[in-house]
Amino acid sequence: MSPASAGVPGAKVREHLLELLTPLVEAAGYDLDDVAVTSAGRRNLVRVTVDADGGIDLDAVAEVSRLVSDALDAESEGSAGSRVLAGAYTLEVSSPGIDRPLTDPRHWRRAVGRLVKVDVSGKSTTGRVTAVDDSGVRLEVSGRQRAVAWPDLGRGKVQVEFNRGEKE
Repeated sequence: MSPASAGVPGAKVREHLLELLTPLVEAAGYDLDDVAVTSAGRRNLVRVTVDADGGIDLDAVAEVSRLVSDALDAESEGSAGSRVLAGAYTLEVSSPGIDRPLTDPRHWRRAVGRLVKVDVSGKSTTGRVTAVDDSGVRLEVSGRQRAVAWPDLGRGKVQVEFNRGEKE
């Protein structure tokens, strides 16, 4: 038995939930970053990650939790053949953490002003994101601006800065 439903592979469950939940989350003004379903004893644990420009606050998390819960409850009331989640589930809605990789243009856009580590054409580079547009990302590396096209940009990771904002 898979974590979500007997006979339904995990990838299919995730895909179905993404299709079900993405329009609801987007209609509320947020981005659905990811959905994961794992087995937690007799229950399923459904983890939903949402984000938005400017970040997500607790009110937004509560709003999305209600929307997702209502959608999952309505979906689970369908006929046995159409249900993806079998039985009880625990819902966890959160925003992505600092360790989320920067992979999509919207992730990079939200990282403007942040220090990142990224592979640029196969070479590890650390720089500050200063701008993002349709062609790629602009990084400040060692005091110089560097334009990096999307195809040359690997997965980035925001670096934690403890002294940022202090006078040098």
